[in-house]
Order: sequence, then structure tokens, then C-alpha cells
Amino acid sequence: MAETKQSISLSVHPSSCLVDEKIEIDVKHLPANSKVTLHGRLNSDDGVEWEAFGHYVSDSSGTVKVSRDKSEGGTFEGIEPMGLLWSMRPVAESKPGCRFQKSNVQTPVKVLISVYEGHIAKVYKYQTPLTSAPVERWYLASGVQRVEVTEKGIKGTLFIPSGSGPFPAVLDLSGGQGGRAEHHSALLASHGYVSLALEYIGFLNASGKLEHVDNTYFETAFAWLKKHPKVCPDKVAMMGMSFGVSVTLAMTAYSEIIQPRCVVCVNGDHIMPLNGSLADVYAGLQQNVGKIRYDEKMRLIWRDLLLPIPEDPTKKIEMSKINCPVLLIVGEDDQNWPSSESAADIRKMMEKAGNSRLLTLLSYPGAGHLIEPPYSPHVRFSHFKLLEAKTKVMMVWGGETVSHSQAQEKSWQKTLAFLEEHLYDNLREITQC
Repeated sequence: MAETKQSISLSVHPSSCLVDEKIEIDVKHLPANSKVTLHGRLNSDDGVEWEAFGHYVSDSSGTVKVSRDKSEGGTFEGIEPMGLLWSMRPVAESKPGCRFQKSNVQTPVKVLISVYEGHIAKVYKYQTPLTSAPVERWYLASGVQRVEVTEKGIKGTLFIPSGSGPFPAVLDLSGGQGGRAEHHSALLASHGYVSLALEYIGFLNASGKLEHVDNTYFETAFAWLKKHPKVCPDKVAMMGMSFGVSVTLAMTAYSEIIQPRCVVCVNGDHIMPLNGSLADVYAGLQQNVGKIRYDEKMRLIWRDLLLPIPEDPTKKIEMSKINCPVLLIVGEDDQNWPSSESAADIRKMMEKAGNSRLLTLLSYPGAGHLIEPPYSPHVRFSHFKLLEAKTKVMMVWGGETVSHSQAQEKSWQKTLAFLEEHLYDNLREITQC
């Protein structure tokens, strides 16, 4: 293939876009029916190198079109337009337990797409590609403002879309890892929603012990967001991931201050004592540590901690008190939380209460716990920091890569449509709430 190297062209379009947008990858001017390896590589914010590759054969005109042609091998197979992204995995030399997370949403995910001669199973840094093209993938659209929030005792990051507003808003509660996960809120703002990524887990007191916020913390955050001059006060939603689901449902059911227009819940549960709090959830988990299981490599499986789902209604959130639309997203292979069992009980409770019309349940076979924005690399297990013990463990999240990746794409599309339906309505055509 040496005589054609100079003429080979690789196009990636768009070369800069949001992380939930598809890209078109085309290779032209190859010899007809030639074998090539398409390779994607990126460095995550924590310094880990990720890669994916697919084996292709050019057509009679010397072209490979990833959206049309089958990968015959590699980290993915078949016609997969975004396979070079969602099938990424840490390079072989990486330490086990890596998880892809974008900690700095103000910079793009920089991906290098390359074409190599032949079908190869390992790409070494010293190998020279036939051609390469850089791609930038953003969580933060141009013009979106990122504002640190430390008012009224709350901690978080506010993302405000470009434009005069006012806009619908989302209070974003991430999972139990603690700290502040901003990527969902940044992406929501890029789609036209003011979003507050609220920090609510991981606060330590003077003695270094974990200190749980009470329910007034969430009420303060919701009220603050509702009163923001860029926010339509009657169009505020809540989104909970994992640990954030029980908080979202409890606040929606019991709080007189938090009255969201709609809620989105991803892989969580409804197990919390009547009028309970985050501290009660933690206490329940501590009582059940004997139910922790381990896989064959001694990695932790937490899903049994809250099983079986209690029959006693006083140990569960009263779903009869929910009076707004609920989008419930479930990965059926969630090994961290009993999401499927909880979802089934939630539906049963709402059917009995006569408010099941408010529930939209999306359940995805083969999807695990960490349902992230589309085309994010899937990991079945990774390191997880136990905040109070201040130790790291290897946690099993579940999911099969292809099914999980399909769930990420489909559920995000459904989430945006759900928020559009219940928050925007005719708002895009008017200038005031």
C-alpha cells in the first residue's frame, strides 16, 4: 500500500461537537478491497489512555464508510457508526479498575482517529498510521456559563445556557461517589436547561467522619434554583442517579418546598423510611453489610444490600404521594443496586395508588449501573472510594458492552424528549415564563 499513502484521506465530521452527537468517519483513496484498521485513542482527565479499534475492508472504489460498513473484528463488530468511541477501553498497560469520567467539562474530550494498514490487534505508539484526524467532543456547548455556587450553605456548580432566557431548570443529583459530577449538568445546559450539579455526599466533619446533609439542604438548593433570574420558576425538574434517586423521590413525595414539574431517575431505589433522610439510607446499608457478595475475583457486588424489597410500606417512599411525571430508567444487569426489583415495586405501588399514568419505565436488558451520556466507554467494574473508611474497593457495576452502550444512547434520547415535553412545552416560542 506504500505507493498510495500520500493520497489516502480520512474525514471525521463534525470534527468538533457535543459528546452526544454522532460523527461520520470516512476513509477514501485506499486500494480496492484492502484491509485496514481504524483506531481511536484518547487520554482521560486522570491520565489514563483509552483505545478502540475495528477491522475494515475497503470497497471497490477504495472507500471505508464506518456508518455503512461492517467491522470484521476488534473491540466491536458489525455496522457500528460510533463503535470507535463506545467500545473504548483502557490500554493493556493500564492498572485495572479505571473508569472514564470527565472531571473538567471546560475542556473537550480529545480523540485521535487513525488508519493503519492491515488488520492488527495491537497498535503500538511507534507505529506510523496511514493517516489520522483529531476530534473534539464537548460536554459544554459554546456560550454555556459555568458558575460555582456556595450560597445559602449549598455547594454546587450552576450551568446556564447561552441566550437571554429564562429557561427551564434541572436539579442534578449524582450518585454515591461523593464530590461533584458536572458532566450531566453541563450537557443538559448545552441542550437549553439551567442545571445545578449539587454536591451532597462526602462532607466530613472536624473529626473526619462522614456527615450527612438533611432534607432542608435539598429544599434550600431547589428554592435557590427556582428563584434564579435565568430560571422559569414553575418549570424546574429533578434528576437523580443511583443514590440520588431515593433523595429525588422522597423530596418529591414529602417536601412542601420541592415540587418539581417532573423527575428523571436512573438506576436507584425507593427504599427509605417514611419522611426519612440520607442518613437513614446509609444506616440501612450499614445494617446489611453481611449481604455484600463478591465475584470470582473478589470484586464487590452491592445489589443485595437492599434486598428483598420490603413489604412493610413504612420502609418505602410513599409513591402514592408522587403527583408529577416520573421517568424511571433501569439497567437490568445492574450489579450495584436492586434497580429492577425497585422499579417493579414502584410500578406496583403506583398502580395500586391510581397514579401509574405518571410513570414511564424504561428497562434495558444487558445494561449495568453506570448509565452515562451516549458513546461513553462502558466499564463493568472499577475502583470506588468508600468515603468514611477512606479506602478504595473494586466495585462491580454490571452491563455487557454492546447492550449497555445501546441503552446509554436510547435512554439519553428518551430523557431529552421527556424533559422537552414536560418543561419546554411552548416555551421555545415565547420569551417569558
